[in-house]
Amino acid sequence: MPTFPVRLLFASAALFSAATAQAAPDPALGKDVLLQSIAFKTVEGEGQVPKLAAYYAAVLKDAGFADADIVITPMGETATLAATIKGSDAALKPLLLIGHMDVVAADRKDWTRDPFVPVEENGYIFGRGAEDNKYDVAMMVTTLAYLKRTGFAPRRTVTLLLSGDEETQMKTTRALAARYKDAELLLNGDGGGGVLGEDGKPVLYLLQAGEKTYADFEIAITDPGGHSSAPTASNPVYRLAKVLDRLAAYQFPPMANELTRASMRAGARRIGGEAGAAMARYAENPQDATAAAYLSSRSEYVGQVRTTCVATMLSGGHALNALPQRATASVNCRIFPGVAIDAVKAELTKVIADDSATVTTLNDPTGSDASPLRADVTAAVTKAVQARYPGLEITPNMSAGATDSLYFRALGVPSYGVSGLFMKSSDGFAHGLNERVPVAGIAGALAQWETMVKTLAR
Repeated sequence: MPTFPVRLLFASAALFSAATAQAAPDPALGKDVLLQSIAFKTVEGEGQVPKLAAYYAAVLKDAGFADADIVITPMGETATLAATIKGSDAALKPLLLIGHMDVVAADRKDWTRDPFVPVEENGYIFGRGAEDNKYDVAMMVTTLAYLKRTGFAPRRTVTLLLSGDEETQMKTTRALAARYKDAELLLNGDGGGGVLGEDGKPVLYLLQAGEKTYADFEIAITDPGGHSSAPTASNPVYRLAKVLDRLAAYQFPPMANELTRASMRAGARRIGGEAGAAMARYAENPQDATAAAYLSSRSEYVGQVRTTCVATMLSGGHALNALPQRATASVNCRIFPGVAIDAVKAELTKVIADDSATVTTLNDPTGSDASPLRADVTAAVTKAVQARYPGLEITPNMSAGATDSLYFRALGVPSYGVSGLFMKSSDGFAHGLNERVPVAGIAGALAQWETMVKTLAR
């Protein structure tokens, strides 16, 4: 365990004592838990995830969680954590909260500060994982600790789940989903969240209720090859180039669902102008070719309109003076919710129109549909967010990336990204250099999590 968390572990206990009589989760404690979390280098291969899980368990036990209420499950060099507040009505399915303890790698020489020595500076906390996803994990841990300490007695069981390899293999996520699939719904701290303008004022809150399926395919073309002094018409590099030209010219058909229609309507009101008008038309009629074409021409909107597939890597040949025997292209697809991965593979095969080419699905991807915009979830999130920012618009959102929600949605658990983090777009450095989060929003984030949990677990 790093020196930094050891030193601050005692500070956490003191903060808990001070928080006992408070009527809300203590922002000082939330900040302390976040700072300590960042100091654990929970990068793949470092073996630090189990140590961070043990730290979170200690925080929760200090608040009154029994040993039996907390389960840490080792999985290779990583681990999962599950912490439960039991409900009084066994007939009600549990409410799940989820986040991930692992982070992506960070190279010290590229950063202004050491990425694993948390620093509070100029109103921000800097460090790898500060935004993705240790901010909301710290807020959830602090909120549940507060609820337990103050005698919270929900009708519905509440279970916090923390995965340990969301940024890589997601094996821990799949294990958690299989174990806790009999749930009413899941709230994910690694999705959604608030947008601040550059003036620091709130613009909107994104309620994430769907994700596109991530899938990689490989297109391969082979040939006997030969000496480069005797070119042939069957050169795999040339044939692959033609295949990729056909792929580049192709667009999957426009699609819409309850989530994207609601998102488009909200965006139309907020954005206005030509983009807003196209959004409004598309929300009412996804077959409006002009609206679909305009939105697809803009990188910020195309992912909301259709499945996208793009070539991302190329490989070919084996010697400078030999005809290539093999040429391959990696194609990354972000598939509209509800569309089968095999259907996209079949469409790619049809589009490339080369019987000699093979299309292979890589890495066993999992697909899922969007979650319904449930009235109870929308009401709870609206209540919690508007207590922070009265009247702020709550906008349904579908993200192009994948989070832990993927495997829960795939097993039928409605899942929603409801991060408590409000940030300026210019401050977003998740997975990048000098990752940071604003300190000022911690109190509001804790209050938001408390309200959402109490409202949905009552």
